[in-house]
Amino acid sequence: MITKICGIKKSETLYCCEKNNVNFFGMIFYERSPRNISIDQAKHLQEISKNLNINGVGVFVDYNLNELKNIVLNLNLKYVQLHGEENNDYINSLKENNIKIIKKISINEEEDLNKIKKFHSADIILFDYKPLNNELPGGNAKKFDWSIVKNLKLNRPWFLSGGINLHDISVLVREIKPFGIDLSSGVEKELGIKDNVMINKLMGNIINA
Repeated sequence: MITKICGIKKSETLYCCEKNNVNFFGMIFYERSPRNISIDQAKHLQEISKNLNINGVGVFVDYNLNELKNIVLNLNLKYVQLHGEENNDYINSLKENNIKIIKKISINEEEDLNKIKKFHSADIILFDYKPLNNELPGGNAKKFDWSIVKNLKLNRPWFLSGGINLHDISVLVREIKPFGIDLSSGVEKELGIKDNVMINKLMGNIINA
């Protein structure tokens, strides 16, 4: 199972992810998020990751397209996660920069899966909890009903996100069987602060599931 840990801001967390064979680290460019990262911080992490076996992902929410393209070039991003209301034309324009796109789809009921067909240019689909009007677009530490995506068959990879923690791993691996999982709050000791011990335990649970 592929793993991505989102909201990375410090090099020691990145090294911990590498040690645990995490595949992707997410850098969130969203000012309202407690996990928001600066361009300089992200550039530092990207430089470190050149010598590691882990890929950086820039996470954006309804960002100005031209500004996002400049950030992609500045940071040499290979992966971008779109966590807002971006459409397929937006995705196609970004892919002109030779990057892979992860597109979030908010899930509350089975009918929400119909949104998948709107994003046929996305390389990876990420299913997340559908936020209420007063909540952030992601990172709310809340789950949706995972039975909606149980044994889902798609013609491309899909990730599961939303409040995943240490205790969920066995259920995810044995029953839901996503291609990958996206973690954030489940490996934090407090809001926005990643904990290496929790990362170690969670990744160990995946190995032993």
